Amino acid sequence: MEWIQLPLGQMQTNCYVLIKEDSTCLIIDPGSEGERLIGFLRERNLKPEAIVLTHAHFDHIGAVDSIRDEYQIPAYVHVNEKDWLSSPSLNLGQVIARDPDYTLSGEQELTIGTYTFQLFETPGHSPGSVSLYFKDSGLVLVGDALFNGSIGRTDLPGSNHQDLISSLHEKLLRLPEETTVLPGHGPVTTIGKEMDSNPFLNGY
Repeated sequence: MEWIQLPLGQMQTNCYVLIKEDSTCLIIDPGSEGERLIGFLRERNLKPEAIVLTHAHFDHIGAVDSIRDEYQIPAYVHVNEKDWLSSPSLNLGQVIARDPDYTLSGEQELTIGTYTFQLFETPGHSPGSVSLYFKDSGLVLVGDALFNGSIGRTDLPGSNHQDLISSLHEKLLRLPEETTVLPGHGPVTTIGKEMDSNPFLNGY
């Protein structure tokens, strides 16, 4: 499975497009610049199957409606943030999108379209933050839980620092060290690198 990282919008939020050999794709966190994202999908002749949100802060959801309208595909978000897409006071921005088509909950192996992954609930940055682990590809998409050399903010409404630390140590850092980490902002990293050098994780 191929993956493409597209930093979008003023916040340079990483949207990820996961692509199979048959040109079907899964879109993670289309944060902004819907026309640019649609242009990329058309250029590659890709066939989106669904949108999955790692969480519903404004900078991760800005292009949700334009993408699902263009391709008539569903959007998924954790049940704890099902009301956030349509509420700027909850998503902390000026974004107003329609409610999600489906909600996510629980630790489970999940199949959306032709994509199967392990769903981890990783709250802390926000109450409905999730991570998506594609074991066969050695990838985990973590939203704003974990970054290259840092971790997600916990000074926002609904954030909780101890919950985030627990999510990282009990879920993400138990993955194989060679697992590629695709974060919501900034460069890609690995679980092993963060275990060794992330100052927010060492000494816990």
